[in-house]
Amino acid sequence: MDRRSFIRTAGAAGLAAGASALGFARWQEIPSSLNYVGRAEGHYLRDRHAVPPPSQVIETDVAILGSGIAGLSAAWKLAREGHHDFLMVDGPQPDGNAAGGHFGDLAYPTGAHYLPLPSPESTHVREILADLGIIQRDPFAEQPTYDERFILHGPEERLLFNGAWQDGFLPTEGVPAWELLEHRRFFAEVERLRLLRGTDGRRIFVFPTVMSSEDPEWRRLDAITLKQWLEREGYRAPTLHWYLNYCCRDDYGTRYDKVSAWAGLHYYCSRWGKAANAGNGAWLTWPGGLAPLATAMAERSGVKRHTGTVVKLRRNGDKVEALCFTLKNGVARSYLVRARKAIVAMPLYVASRVVEGIGELGFDARRDTPAYAPWIVANFLMKDFPRELPHAPLSWDNVVYQEPGLGYVVSTHQDIRVAPPEKTVFSAYLALSDRTPDAARKWMMKASPDELVEAAGRDLKTAYGWTFAPCVERVEITLRGHAMAAPLPGFRSNAGARALREADGPILFAHADLSGFSVFEEAAWWGILAAGRALGGAA
Repeated sequence: MDRRSFIRTAGAAGLAAGASALGFARWQEIPSSLNYVGRAEGHYLRDRHAVPPPSQVIETDVAILGSGIAGLSAAWKLAREGHHDFLMVDGPQPDGNAAGGHFGDLAYPTGAHYLPLPSPESTHVREILADLGIIQRDPFAEQPTYDERFILHGPEERLLFNGAWQDGFLPTEGVPAWELLEHRRFFAEVERLRLLRGTDGRRIFVFPTVMSSEDPEWRRLDAITLKQWLEREGYRAPTLHWYLNYCCRDDYGTRYDKVSAWAGLHYYCSRWGKAANAGNGAWLTWPGGLAPLATAMAERSGVKRHTGTVVKLRRNGDKVEALCFTLKNGVARSYLVRARKAIVAMPLYVASRVVEGIGELGFDARRDTPAYAPWIVANFLMKDFPRELPHAPLSWDNVVYQEPGLGYVVSTHQDIRVAPPEKTVFSAYLALSDRTPDAARKWMMKASPDELVEAAGRDLKTAYGWTFAPCVERVEITLRGHAMAAPLPGFRSNAGARALREADGPILFAHADLSGFSVFEEAAWWGILAAGRALGGAA
């Protein structure tokens, strides 16, 4: 897009002592660019433009259709087993929700930006990390040794609450004693649930979720929302409710009064990874979010990647055929991929339109397609650091006590320097959870660049007031209308997702949607499983 105006309105009192009233209402010209993931391809098909006949037929043994973490994990597993006759069709955005970008030498995320240390049950994730050299010793021990370059270092996180920064995301400064007691009671319950096992002997909350207990007592948590569970258990503290709502919006793009209680508690109780050289519950991160990890997986697998989006996948005799197309300046070109096996590594709402006869596999699109939360990531290239308030220094993740913003991440945080870098990137995340997903998507499509920058910069405006805009060189905004499946009550009983999880024919499925929410551990699990099934059917 051309240069756009970024309005700076009055910030919180005291954020800019000595600034003139004019400074608080100034316009600051900031170049902006917008990236609507998959919009061009989707609109081309929506408007019923005919895809031209394929100009090329590509033969392969296994076709991986989609390049997010599930597809990349499938590629990694195939190569790991010594199988190299496979290819990948990237889809509308290479690397999916793990994608990133660059402002020159400065990397930034346009999707996921961290990976928690994998718990002992997540052996599949530990195997990937060990193969890539991220785990350096004892990958399957209780406390592996990780490459310290990728372990998040402090200061990790801070919260702007009542006009002042504090360490951590859960409000504590100036919070009444009875609320602090509820905080402690909740986390004591998390510790209890983390170790608890169902009548089947399994832990209640595990990654991958298919290893979690099927005990009916605990499955009933999927019939209510997290907010309802909190109220049932007598948690009344507004600060605790805000915090848990924030966590649901951050992980699932959806409010806690909509998210299944099972999913909301799983967020805390399933993650307890340890490291020999880091504190419990540490995170792995890179300046580009998970994009460097995705790149490393692709390079390790040696996968042959093809630009394009799948329009149709069907069986043809003993083969499967995927019709794919690319768009360049509005002109479509198509090619056909013919394979023995196809791994459908795409969201279920896309797969339901692409896979011919998916209903025969047990998936009813009307009944089984999950709800999807929209998501916005705005990457602000900073030519200077804005002036900070006292109390807590600039951290990796910086959150404001409000909604719908999710705060902002600092891309250069992991750099070890004597002095701050000359430039950095502030990556602001926005879950439009203050409205319905349909309303949010309609707003995203109609909003002007000015409106999008204003919405994406709301937390930064609250944190820095008028001092922020002069520090910005430009901003890139990524919009994902269907960023992630929302785990609403009942999501664990999705019959169609279960049917596709069990599919073991020429067409296999691999995506985090099969678990009901978008996290690395689930996507990797289904990708590896699908690759194993593809190899199991090889001659």
